[in-house]
Amino acid sequence: MVKKKPLILVTNDDGITAPGIRHLIKIMKTLGEVVVVAPDSPQSGMGHAITINDNLYCDPVKVKESENHKEYSCSGTPADCVKIAKQEILKRKPDLCVSGINHGSNSSINVIYSGTMSAAVEAGTEGIPAIGFSLLDYSLTADFEPSTKFIKIITQNVLANGLPKGVVLNVNIPKLTEKQMKGIKVCRQAKAHWVEKFDKRTNPQGRDYYWLTGEFVNEDKGEDTDEWALENGYVSVVPVQFDLTAHHFIQDLNTWNFHD
Repeated sequence: MVKKKPLILVTNDDGITAPGIRHLIKIMKTLGEVVVVAPDSPQSGMGHAITINDNLYCDPVKVKESENHKEYSCSGTPADCVKIAKQEILKRKPDLCVSGINHGSNSSINVIYSGTMSAAVEAGTEGIPAIGFSLLDYSLTADFEPSTKFIKIITQNVLANGLPKGVVLNVNIPKLTEKQMKGIKVCRQAKAHWVEKFDKRTNPQGRDYYWLTGEFVNEDKGEDTDEWALENGYVSVVPVQFDLTAHHFIQDLNTWNFHD
């Protein structure tokens, strides 16, 4: 009996034509049957937004016959792409959802703003093992080739071992050559934040507008964090859970007086 290839859903937040997703598709086609459902335009920083006040479109994209996979371009957010893929496009539940490869970091605090990771989290809520991949290079001419070996290793492990219910993987890859990368390091999310500023400007019509800027501040000196791993030449892998309950605070919270 011929073993059925795993069905892999590929999505992202940089848009279906972004170089990162094109490279991820190429890698995933060596591992399984690929269906792509991705935004028709960049959706970076959208987090877990979904479309509820507008029409949602999802159109087939013509690919070369030799490509042997299907693609759909969606007018919505990364989370929308996963939802519509599962409910309307795929004939069966995918064995894996991969999101990326993002142009830029999604390590540490960036994970909560990330459309890339929100697509992975959305898949996770549907019981689909999921991985978000990001390369620490924002350039549209970024070289994704050095990430290939590491993406394959991580993906093969997830396909072989699965992931616990409620957990997805956040993978960040340093901007290095393959030889410069020291390997893969399982980490925790570093405690860090952005010191944000708004650059106030005035347009030609005299109306004020604002441009968000900021500085990333890593408060965490631990050598078991994603930031440490990336700074020291490792691919970071952080298991992320989407249960946001602060379990450690429940006992203390129960001592408060909530009665009149």
